[in-house]
Amino acid sequence: MVNKFINYIESEKRYSKHTLKSYANDLNQYQLYLQANYDNTSTIGATFHHLRNFTVHLLEEGSSPSTVNRKISALKSYYKYLLKTGKIDINPTLKLTARKTPKKLPLFVKEQNINNALNSNNYFPNDETGTRDKLIVELFYVTGIRKSELIDLKVASLNKANSNISVLGKGNKIRLIPVIPKISNALYTYINAKEVQSSYIFTTIKGKKLYPKLVYNIVHKFLSQITTIPKKSPHILRHTFATHLSNNGAELNAIKELLGHASLAATQVYTHNTIDRLKEIHKQAHPGS
Repeated sequence: MVNKFINYIESEKRYSKHTLKSYANDLNQYQLYLQANYDNTSTIGATFHHLRNFTVHLLEEGSSPSTVNRKISALKSYYKYLLKTGKIDINPTLKLTARKTPKKLPLFVKEQNINNALNSNNYFPNDETGTRDKLIVELFYVTGIRKSELIDLKVASLNKANSNISVLGKGNKIRLIPVIPKISNALYTYINAKEVQSSYIFTTIKGKKLYPKLVYNIVHKFLSQITTIPKKSPHILRHTFATHLSNNGAELNAIKELLGHASLAATQVYTHNTIDRLKEIHKQAHPGS
């Protein structure tokens, strides 16, 4: 059933390859735990008692609360699938609660740093590859899209007249994201000038679809030149996009829609960065500080 579930969330839910791999590993670990400790009890026959003991076992073995919570998320999704497909009558994960974890604020690049770099000609070579790489970084920053969403962007997704792009996100949900005319025009210039044409906006020099490691390397190389934050992935540019919007007064609901979050709870973390910035301004400017 685990393999059927993984196939389901890949084809129907469009989960990323990273999530698919993590969920498969988590559920396989859970199966092995049941087999070793409960006389080959299957996942279908497991109860809340088995699940709770599994999470306790993980913590005793040294897993962090965040790791355990990821596994709980995998289990909840799996048992929802079993319930939906009629394999079980009662969902044993209903009372399974997440472990408390210390809140980590999302890392982001300072506004001045990234804008100065993108307005400079010193970070990307003046050729087709350099043009592509700069546009990839700019699109991440001005739209906040996910890495997988950028890779899947097609020429047909770009609407020059309305200056927006159509993005197919998680759960097969389509959302429209505004793109400033400067970037929209640059995208069309890049697309039309490519030596090898493709239905995808961004490609390799040979016209093949981009792959995740290449996109990561492009962003990592750029961020390594402009910031000292420990993480330098495409997701940092997504955090940067959301944080700068929040810092400049954007409504939380608007940021939620732009990011494609399912709930407002996932977006609220960006308000903490805004509050920290306000505290800094208050400390510097208030006469009583």
